[in-house]
Parts: sequence; structure tokens; C-alpha cells
Amino acid sequence: MTHSGRWLITAGFLALAAAPVARAQEKTRLDIYGYAMLDAIYDGKQVDPAWFDVLRPTKLPSFKDEFAPDGATYFSVRQTRFGVKSFTPTAMGELKTTFEFELFGTGVDAGQTTFRLRHAYGEIGKFGAGQTWSPFMDIDVFPNSLEYWGPNGMVFFRNLQVRWMPIQGETRATIALERPGASADQGIYAGRIELDSVRPRFPLPDLSGEYRLGQSWGYVELAGMLRRIEWKDLRVNPARNISGSLMGWGLNLSSNVKLGKQSVLRGQVVYGEGIENYMNDAPADVGLDSAKSNLGVALPVLGVVAFLDHNWNDRFSTAIGYSMADIDNKGQPSPGAFKRGQYALGNLLYHPVPQVTTGVEFQWGQRQNQSDGFKSDDFRVQVSFKYNYALSIGGK
Repeated sequence: MTHSGRWLITAGFLALAAAPVARAQEKTRLDIYGYAMLDAIYDGKQVDPAWFDVLRPTKLPSFKDEFAPDGATYFSVRQTRFGVKSFTPTAMGELKTTFEFELFGTGVDAGQTTFRLRHAYGEIGKFGAGQTWSPFMDIDVFPNSLEYWGPNGMVFFRNLQVRWMPIQGETRATIALERPGASADQGIYAGRIELDSVRPRFPLPDLSGEYRLGQSWGYVELAGMLRRIEWKDLRVNPARNISGSLMGWGLNLSSNVKLGKQSVLRGQVVYGEGIENYMNDAPADVGLDSAKSNLGVALPVLGVVAFLDHNWNDRFSTAIGYSMADIDNKGQPSPGAFKRGQYALGNLLYHPVPQVTTGVEFQWGQRQNQSDGFKSDDFRVQVSFKYNYALSIGGK
């Protein structure tokens, strides 16, 4: 066989081997998306320096001049985001995946500009698994704001989970088993239980679910959460063993209501006990109560969100609203314990082209302690520049 003949046969085999890959590439669509974003902030009061570019009432001073002095200017690109979604038709339905990260460090990386995973999730048919929004939360309540962290009284948590979605579409139902015990800002587990000389234990996954009724005027959604929290006293032969357990639970009612073609009203009310780690900005799930034999009590929390998004025209928009999170510190809490946080903002955004957003936003936050009479307010002005990009590859 001549050299050219061997080359033709080899090329033929390679072409046959590559054909299934090429066909798969033709079917699969990749959506690449994200944005580069700069935030310029003037903070008129004080805030925890590890959270300089967000407004979280829990991170405001708990006593006078804790983060003195007043007044500071901050710049940040930590909202910058990158993501890839895939869509592949299969015999079992469309296979969807999401991989997304940003630069906002939390937990041990609090205050840092570093890679942080947001979503690593896949689903096919009525089943999904990975890290994504908890069914207990409603991301559509989040307003069109510049401030990154968002309303403090909102349920807001991306969690590892396995989910079943028996009803899909505008009206939907979801049930999930979620990773238990994780902090909402990815801190250590122990930070969610305020008990001395003990270690937390989470023997069962958290159980969450949602049902959304979609209508022409918007939707209404009811979500629920049920979880078991345990703690073990690790001392050797203690005079009083304070090991114990409790059940946490929560109900979250949320809605979007269309007010004509230009406005959307976003609202949420959540109440529960021992669910603080699912809240956008709240302290521990479990507190101390010396009147109980095991010293542990699930702390009740009430969260409220009310925002209006309005489009003045194709180029200008406004978001304005208020949020609150209130903690019922049962038992004998410290006088300086976090009791209530309030959050409000208003903005004017300009979109010269659909891919670009800039604007100015005024923000207010307040922290109120349990019983020592101390309150701390914060006033901030934020100007941001956001440049979006999106690209689709493949598919039909």
C-alpha cells in the first residue's frame, strides 16, 4: 500500500471517530456570560472592614466606634462574574448544566478579591444535583440594585442539594435534600451555634420545598424548610452534660406583581426558628437558654422584603424599597446581641446600550442591639459601572 493510501485510510478512521463528537457539538449549546463591574462607594459612617463594599446590618458596629473613624471611600471589582451554561438534548430530555463564579471572597476569604464558586449544578428531566439556589429562597425577590449583598430580610442561600421537580414551568414545584449546617456566608459551622464547649452535629439533610403559582399578573410562591440540629458536649465527665438537639423550621411567602408594563412589585415575608443560616444577613441559628436542661434554643426570625422596580423608559430605571430582619433572642442573650437589622435603598440607573449599566444609589442600614439601647446607622452612596457580555456557541 502506498504512503498516500495509508494516509487516506487513517484520515477516514479519524473522520469516523470524530463524527459522533461533531454531532454532539452540533446539538450542545454553550452560553458564555458575565460582566465586569466597578463599585465606587462613599461610606458616611462605619462598617466592618472585611465587608467594606456591602451593606450588612450584622456587620455594623455593635458598640460605639467599633470600626472608627467615620467616613471612607472604597473601590471594588468583586461583583465581576463569569459563567457558562450548557444545553444538550438527550433521550431523557434536555441536559442542563451551570458553572458560575465571581470575585467576592467570604468566609476565610472575607474582604478579599478572589474566586468564589456560585453555581455548579446540573439537571435532566425532573431531577437536579449540585450547588444552586435553595428551593427555600426566591431569587426573583432580589431588586435591580447596585449594592451587592441585597435585602437583609430575604431568604438567600446557594446550597449543595439533590432536588426533584415534579412540576416545571411558570407554575412549578420542587423538593430538595440540602447540605445541613452550612453558614450563609460560608463561615465555619460552629459559628451557627452559640454554645460553650460543644460541637455541632447534623445527622440528617435539610428538607426544603417550594410551590409557585404563575399567572399573567406575576406569581405567588410558598416555600418551606425543616431541619434537625444537634450538639454534643465533648468534655470528659462534665458535672452537667449539655448535649441536645432541636428542630428548625420556616415558611417563606413571596411574590412578584406586575404593575402595568413598566413596574414590578417584589415582596417576601419569612418566619421560622433555627433557619438563620438561610437568611441573607442574620446571626446564629441556636442561642443559649440557661432555663433549659440542654441550654439550646432555636432562635425565631422574621424577615420582610418590599421593593419596587420601575423602568422609566428604555434607558432609565429605578429601584426603591425596604427590608428588615428581626431576631427573637430567647433565653438570656447578651445585651449587645444582634436584635434587628434594617436596610433600604433607592437608585437611578442609566443603560446607554443594553449591555452597559451605570448609575447612583443611596443606601441606609441600621443595627439594633438586644437590650443595651445601642443602635448604629450607616449611610452610603454608591456609583457603579457594569459591562455585560454574552455569547452562544453550537446548538441548532
